[in-house]
Amino acid sequence: MSAIETITKAAHLIDMNDIIREGHPTLRAIAEEVTFPLSDQEIILGEKMMQFLHHSQDPVMAEKLGLRGGVGLAAPQLDISKRIIAVLVPNPEDEEGNPPKEAYSIQEVMYNPKIVSHSVQDAALGDGEGCLSVDRNVPGYVVRHARVTVDYYDKTGEKHRIKLKGYNSIVVQHEIDHINGVMFYDRINPKDPFAVKDGMLILE
Repeated sequence: MSAIETITKAAHLIDMNDIIREGHPTLRAIAEEVTFPLSDQEIILGEKMMQFLHHSQDPVMAEKLGLRGGVGLAAPQLDISKRIIAVLVPNPEDEEGNPPKEAYSIQEVMYNPKIVSHSVQDAALGDGEGCLSVDRNVPGYVVRHARVTVDYYDKTGEKHRIKLKGYNSIVVQHEIDHINGVMFYDRINPKDPFAVKDGMLILE
């Protein structure tokens, strides 16, 4: 049974065993575009990927299923070489600890996502990046665009264009890298991992 057949079975919940790790050739392949209308399997795959992210951020489900917390997942990480990503970034509580008005700043399954324009300015997360496919800590600034405009399709085949900045921009770029065979540490300066270029934003 192929990975997509296993993962899209009705009772299957994606867990860490479904996620392939660095060194696996699928993570270095350029994934194939999906065509519309999507197959039922491709729609279910997107829903299962989003369900995994919700589970990974829920302390009870994460413990039950043994999940690492995640804000994004790309189909190639499941050994499915298709241009499908899911992103789920929660909004923080306010200073008084009240829940945010909107639970998520971005919650989307994107089919064939593509960066169509980006800022000249670069940005990196102060704490570096992690990845569900990488079981080790890789220190260094992962240099990305500070702002991006992304085109993508939803499961109905409708086209969307969104402008992203800050953390959301970094998360989506990380996942788009996965469908292009790029790992986050490819973007760390090997000679000086914490080098800061002129004007680069460091996001804490």
